[in-house]
Amino acid sequence: RFYDDVLKDQIVVISFIYTSCGDICPLSTARLAVVRDKLKALGRTDIRFISMTVDPETDTPEKLKAFADGMNAGEGWMFITGKPAVIKAINSKLGDRSKRPSDHRMEIVLGNAATDEWARNSPLGELDRLVFDILQFDPNWRETKRSVAHDNDANVVRDLSEQPGEGLYRKLCSACHTIGVGNRVGPDLRDVTERRSHKWLKAYIMAPDKLLRKGDTIAVELDAAFPHAVMPALGLQGGDTEDLISYLKATDASLTDGEDHAGAHIHEHADGSKHNHAN
Repeated sequence: RFYDDVLKDQIVVISFIYTSCGDICPLSTARLAVVRDKLKALGRTDIRFISMTVDPETDTPEKLKAFADGMNAGEGWMFITGKPAVIKAINSKLGDRSKRPSDHRMEIVLGNAATDEWARNSPLGELDRLVFDILQFDPNWRETKRSVAHDNDANVVRDLSEQPGEGLYRKLCSACHTIGVGNRVGPDLRDVTERRSHKWLKAYIMAPDKLLRKGDTIAVELDAAFPHAVMPALGLQGGDTEDLISYLKATDASLTDGEDHAGAHIHEHADGSKHNHAN
């Protein structure tokens, strides 16, 4: 009774995943976890997140539970498996008709079952925009007039970041990693440019799967420590990878400098914002 038990009267965010995915599933799920946190911060705990397996033959409830825990999905996020014929029929109705798990749709489905409004979206774009798109499915929210506060900063011309890797970090890395806060979905990246050689970092960022297949000791250890947060092959080229490593190195330097001044600690949130803590 998928409709009655899962969709009925709900505003939903539906994704398609499989637990053995070594590519985009962990990244997209981690980004949706950030979206869910943003909605919670707005007081919207009523929006239901649903992840449908596209590999029901393999994904048992136990495997989905372990995957959900590894993604910090939290209570109330539904990870669904079942009889293959049933799951494939449901996924087909939702728009995923892939023959193989690796070919499944990357888009997510947004909907309001009460009003029968549905749309597709992407978890890989601007997350604040995705939050807005989800809230649009609530007729009360959509029809509420909102005053826009005047922002004196809106007309200020700002320089581009001196670190071109910052944009890459925020878009591709920050959903899974923090810098100086602690492990999130993946390991904290504080001092990673000191703990790992430049050559290794570049090779791992560009092709983590290759290092893992070769039995690289560090890659194997990371895979064991974060079994459900598989580092995806993001398709970055050498120049982008260098920019990203440069940004991580510069951020480490700024954190160290901040700790050296007045005993303050600069911590970065998952969304990239920073704040100081005095000892």
